[in-house]
Amino acid sequence: MDTSLALVLVAAPFLGFLFNVFLGKKAGKSIVGIVGTLSVAVSFAMTLYFFMQINQTKQAIVINLFDWISLQDFKINFGFLLDQLSLLWLLFVTGIGTLIHLYSISYMHDDENMHKFFAYLNLFIFFMITLVMGSNLLVMFIGWEGVGLCSYLLIGFWYKNQDFNDAAKKAFIMNRIGDLGFLVGIFIVGFLFSTLDFVELKELILGGTNNGNTYWIAAAALALFIGASGKSAQIPLYTWLPDAMAGPTPVSALIHAATMVTAGIFMITRLNYLFDLAPQIQNIIAIVGAITALVAATIGLVQTDIKKVLAYSTVSQLGLMFLALGLGAYEIAVFHVITHAFFKACLFLGSGSVIHALGGEQDMRKMGGLRKAMPITFATMMIATLAISGIFPFAGFWSKDEILMVAFYNNLPLWIIASVASIMTAFYMFRLMYLTFFKEFRGTEEQKHHLHESPGLITFPLIVLGILSLIGGLISLPGNSWLSHYLAPVFPEVAHEAHVFGTREYILMGVALIGAIIGIGIAYAKYIKQNQVPSEDAEITGVSKVLYNKYYVDEAYDSIFVKPVNALSSFFRDYIETALSALVFGLGKVTDAIGTQGKTLQNGNIGLYLFAFVLGVCAILTSLFLAQ
Repeated sequence: MDTSLALVLVAAPFLGFLFNVFLGKKAGKSIVGIVGTLSVAVSFAMTLYFFMQINQTKQAIVINLFDWISLQDFKINFGFLLDQLSLLWLLFVTGIGTLIHLYSISYMHDDENMHKFFAYLNLFIFFMITLVMGSNLLVMFIGWEGVGLCSYLLIGFWYKNQDFNDAAKKAFIMNRIGDLGFLVGIFIVGFLFSTLDFVELKELILGGTNNGNTYWIAAAALALFIGASGKSAQIPLYTWLPDAMAGPTPVSALIHAATMVTAGIFMITRLNYLFDLAPQIQNIIAIVGAITALVAATIGLVQTDIKKVLAYSTVSQLGLMFLALGLGAYEIAVFHVITHAFFKACLFLGSGSVIHALGGEQDMRKMGGLRKAMPITFATMMIATLAISGIFPFAGFWSKDEILMVAFYNNLPLWIIASVASIMTAFYMFRLMYLTFFKEFRGTEEQKHHLHESPGLITFPLIVLGILSLIGGLISLPGNSWLSHYLAPVFPEVAHEAHVFGTREYILMGVALIGAIIGIGIAYAKYIKQNQVPSEDAEITGVSKVLYNKYYVDEAYDSIFVKPVNALSSFFRDYIETALSALVFGLGKVTDAIGTQGKTLQNGNIGLYLFAFVLGVCAILTSLFLAQ
């Protein structure tokens, strides 16, 4: 029975994809939305069933469908692994995925290619479920590549805009760079342990097999981290994610906030026992995560596009998760992944509600005063903003403070970096709220005339996510962490160590809370008291210009990588390919000329044919005579 239900869990979104591909256009937009949403809801229902089952039995479910690759000492099954970790991921992938599909019914209703949009969303959910449920690295890699493909399709969904196409290609190519690292890591792991199965790998590594190959294990961990950096947008492979905001807003909420960008964190968490053998790589992960959190936060300070602010916020929060992973606090990283999925999906969907009300406007300088016209959007976004800022008692307060606490005890400089990034987060998120919802409306009169709250299909997911952003932290409270106990089979070594709080810990929480309040206060003073709304005509100078232009990293990549590759390609096209074409076509012309001359001998003259026959016989006899 478990096998059948697991197949339903995986296959339901794929069936929705097939329906929308082959029947969607004829079925109509309402049917497309209903079928697409129900297919993901079915997967969510199956996830709940397995979640309750494993919560009672404490036993992981391994489902091997068939032997995939079988060599002499190397065997890979095509199968699924349902344990505490995968089910937590599946809960928010399918749960939030269902809400986003429901939201998209209204948001995308006027798009002529709505059936195609839902087909892509369903296909994405299918591949994300495959990634999370895979029982070995190769099955995970199928899902890994699949979500990359769907990301490309959804970012470039409005393909008539060339800038959107370029953003899709940028995301696809940068992810391929990371995926190469992931693939190399898979090869090294297979070489070291002769298996890619997660259960077998854990048994072998905890049993001490090949633990002496420290250099190869470090190489595998580094290669896998490169793969995670590409998918989860860490330095230096982070620049694709902000540009990915070119896709429709539901895409931003689903892929670039709650699901795909957490795939790298999931992979490292799944292989925690491997990374524990490479402490030097863990240090690199922690440093890269902290720097990414800070760099992205500084860029978010001055952005004017509402979705770009949320995009850099996502990169920054992912950096904090990698900081936790690098410090070995896998359970805390998972905790922040969950709370982040709640409040960031709410923020992205809320921004979509604002954009929907303003007829596609994304520039915060042309917003303002929307809280009265859009009270539900405002209230839910405010809850999510308080959560991401780390304000008590919202969800983000509990998870972010645990990351900062672990950093404080393990690496003080990284704690300082992460704390500064968190203060900046509170500032730029309330900057977003103040510019969008407070003071007077700065848009056009036509926009002002049509201001209204979004329909129920848009506001209902916002309300649900707003509630989760408020109470989501309850799953892991200090001294009483349900999450720690639930994940004990996955991280047994940390279950008994987590959440031991004393005076120092509460002081650290207070310091983090005061820092967040300071960030909010600065934003309030600047944008409410002083009303310093950024002007569209004002020239940006100094540090602000550097931040606004994202440290010119894109320009540097363009100069270092893109232009040389284009120049090399042009050289091969204009010279090498021209020379090769001339050679190939030249040989063809020579052959054609020989053939043209040769066919003149075929003129039907019997005497000529007999003469040629006699010459041939003579040649044969001569060769035989000489051979003797």
